[in-house]
Amino acid sequence: MRKNSILATTVLLAAAFGAKAADVSGKWVADVPGRNGTTQMTFELKADGKKLTGTVGGLPNFGGRGRRGGGGGGGGVADDPSAPSDRAISDGKVDGNKVSFSVKIDRGGQTIVTTFKGTFTDDELKLKQTRQMPNGDQTTDIVATRAAT
Repeated sequence: MRKNSILATTVLLAAAFGAKAADVSGKWVADVPGRNGTTQMTFELKADGKKLTGTVGGLPNFGGRGRRGGGGGGGGVADDPSAPSDRAISDGKVDGNKVSFSVKIDRGGQTIVTTFKGTFTDDELKLKQTRQMPNGDQTTDIVATRAAT
Protein backbone atom coordinates (compact mmCIF):
# COMPACT_ATOMS: atom_id res chain seq x y z
CA MET A 1 0.00 0.00 0.00
CA ARG A 2 2.80 2.40 0.92
CA LYS A 3 4.57 1.54 -2.35
CA ASN A 4 1.45 2.53 -4.36
CA SER A 5 1.19 5.81 -2.48
CA ILE A 6 4.82 6.69 -3.27
CA LEU A 7 4.33 5.75 -6.92
CA ALA A 8 1.17 7.88 -7.18
CA THR A 9 2.93 10.87 -5.59
CA THR A 10 5.88 10.51 -7.97
CA VAL A 11 3.57 10.38 -11.01
CA LEU A 12 1.65 13.47 -9.85
CA LEU A 13 4.85 15.45 -9.27
CA ALA A 14 6.20 14.48 -12.68
CA ALA A 15 2.94 15.54 -14.33
CA ALA A 16 2.95 18.86 -12.48
CA PHE A 17 6.49 19.68 -13.61
CA GLY A 18 5.87 18.35 -17.13
CA ALA A 19 2.77 20.51 -17.62
CA LYS A 20 4.80 23.69 -17.94
CA ALA A 21 2.69 26.69 -18.89
CA ALA A 22 3.28 28.21 -22.32
CA ASP A 23 5.42 31.36 -22.30
CA VAL A 24 4.47 34.23 -24.60
CA SER A 25 8.03 35.64 -24.50
CA GLY A 26 9.78 35.70 -27.86
CA LYS A 27 9.27 36.84 -31.43
CA TRP A 28 5.96 36.28 -33.22
CA VAL A 29 5.21 36.97 -36.90
CA ALA A 30 1.86 37.48 -38.66
CA ASP A 31 0.85 38.28 -42.23
CA VAL A 32 -2.10 40.66 -41.96
CA PRO A 33 -4.26 41.33 -45.03
CA GLY A 34 -5.32 44.92 -45.59
CA ARG A 35 -6.57 47.38 -48.18
CA ASN A 36 -3.14 47.76 -49.77
CA GLY A 37 -2.10 44.11 -49.65
CA THR A 38 -0.55 42.01 -46.92
CA THR A 39 1.58 43.57 -44.18
CA GLN A 40 3.94 41.57 -42.02
CA MET A 41 3.64 42.41 -38.34
CA THR A 42 6.13 41.33 -35.71
CA PHE A 43 5.61 41.09 -31.97
CA GLU A 44 8.70 40.98 -29.72
CA LEU A 45 7.26 40.14 -26.32
CA LYS A 46 8.74 39.60 -22.86
CA ALA A 47 6.64 38.32 -19.96
CA ASP A 48 7.77 38.97 -16.40
CA GLY A 49 5.13 37.50 -14.14
CA LYS A 50 1.90 39.24 -15.10
CA LYS A 51 3.71 42.16 -16.75
CA LEU A 52 4.20 42.19 -20.53
CA THR A 53 6.66 44.44 -22.35
CA GLY A 54 8.01 44.57 -25.88
CA THR A 55 7.45 46.04 -29.32
CA VAL A 56 5.13 45.71 -32.30
CA GLY A 57 6.61 46.12 -35.78
CA GLY A 58 4.69 46.76 -38.97
CA LEU A 59 2.18 49.27 -37.64
CA PRO A 60 1.85 52.32 -39.89
CA ASN A 61 2.32 55.70 -38.24
CA PHE A 62 -1.10 56.85 -39.54
CA GLY A 63 -1.74 60.31 -40.86
CA GLY A 64 1.57 60.86 -42.62
CA ARG A 65 2.00 62.06 -46.18
CA GLY A 66 3.88 60.39 -48.97
CA ARG A 67 4.45 56.75 -49.81
CA ARG A 68 3.39 54.11 -47.45
CA GLY A 69 5.99 51.62 -46.22
CA GLY A 70 6.29 48.14 -47.67
CA GLY A 71 5.04 44.93 -46.14
CA GLY A 72 8.34 44.12 -44.45
CA GLY A 73 7.38 45.51 -41.05
CA GLY A 74 9.60 48.54 -41.35
CA GLY A 75 10.20 49.08 -45.03
CA GLY A 76 9.64 52.25 -46.92
CA VAL A 77 11.52 55.50 -47.11
CA ALA A 78 13.31 56.50 -43.90
CA ASP A 79 11.87 60.04 -43.84
CA ASP A 80 8.37 58.86 -44.72
CA PRO A 81 6.20 59.54 -41.64
CA SER A 82 3.64 56.94 -42.69
CA ALA A 83 6.18 54.10 -43.00
CA PRO A 84 5.66 51.24 -40.53
CA SER A 85 8.04 51.17 -37.58
CA ASP A 86 8.59 49.33 -34.30
CA ARG A 87 6.51 50.72 -31.46
CA ALA A 88 6.81 50.03 -27.73
CA ILE A 89 3.80 48.42 -26.12
CA SER A 90 2.19 49.80 -22.98
CA ASP A 91 -0.29 48.50 -20.45
CA GLY A 92 0.90 44.95 -21.18
CA LYS A 93 -0.58 42.15 -19.11
CA VAL A 94 -0.37 38.35 -19.05
CA ASP A 95 -2.97 36.25 -17.24
CA GLY A 96 -2.48 32.53 -17.83
CA ASN A 97 -2.68 32.16 -21.61
CA LYS A 98 -4.35 35.57 -22.11
CA VAL A 99 -2.52 38.74 -23.14
CA SER A 100 -3.49 42.37 -23.59
CA PHE A 101 -1.49 45.45 -24.49
CA SER A 102 -1.72 48.70 -26.41
CA VAL A 103 0.41 50.79 -28.74
CA LYS A 104 0.16 54.58 -28.76
CA ILE A 105 1.19 56.67 -31.76
CA ASP A 106 1.32 60.46 -31.55
CA ARG A 107 0.56 62.27 -34.84
CA GLY A 108 0.24 66.03 -34.92
CA GLY A 109 -0.88 66.34 -31.32
CA GLN A 110 -3.37 63.47 -31.65
CA THR A 111 -2.75 60.12 -29.96
CA ILE A 112 -3.94 57.07 -31.87
CA VAL A 113 -4.33 54.00 -29.64
CA THR A 114 -4.30 50.45 -30.98
CA THR A 115 -5.22 47.72 -28.50
CA PHE A 116 -4.46 44.02 -28.74
CA LYS A 117 -6.24 41.29 -26.75
CA GLY A 118 -5.98 37.57 -27.21
CA THR A 119 -4.67 34.17 -26.25
CA PHE A 120 -1.54 32.13 -26.93
CA THR A 121 -0.22 28.59 -26.99
CA ASP A 122 3.37 27.43 -27.44
CA ASP A 123 3.27 28.16 -31.17
CA GLU A 124 0.28 30.43 -31.90
CA LEU A 125 -0.73 33.93 -30.80
CA LYS A 126 -4.34 34.91 -31.62
CA LEU A 127 -5.07 38.61 -31.22
CA LYS A 128 -7.94 40.98 -31.84
CA GLN A 129 -6.46 44.34 -32.88
CA THR A 130 -8.70 47.38 -32.35
CA ARG A 131 -7.66 50.75 -33.76
CA GLN A 132 -9.30 54.00 -32.75
CA MET A 133 -10.09 55.85 -35.97
CA PRO A 134 -11.92 59.14 -36.59
CA ASN A 135 -14.81 57.29 -38.29
CA GLY A 136 -15.03 54.56 -35.63
CA ASP A 137 -13.00 51.66 -34.32
CA GLN A 138 -11.50 49.19 -36.80
CA THR A 139 -11.05 45.60 -35.64
CA THR A 140 -8.77 43.00 -37.21
CA ASP A 141 -8.16 39.38 -36.20
CA ILE A 142 -4.47 38.46 -36.23
CA VAL A 143 -2.90 35.01 -35.98
CA ALA A 144 0.85 35.05 -35.40
CA THR A 145 3.25 32.14 -35.19
CA ARG A 146 6.39 31.91 -33.11
CA ALA A 147 9.48 32.82 -35.14
CA ALA A 148 12.20 30.18 -35.37
CA THR A 149 14.92 32.66 -34.37
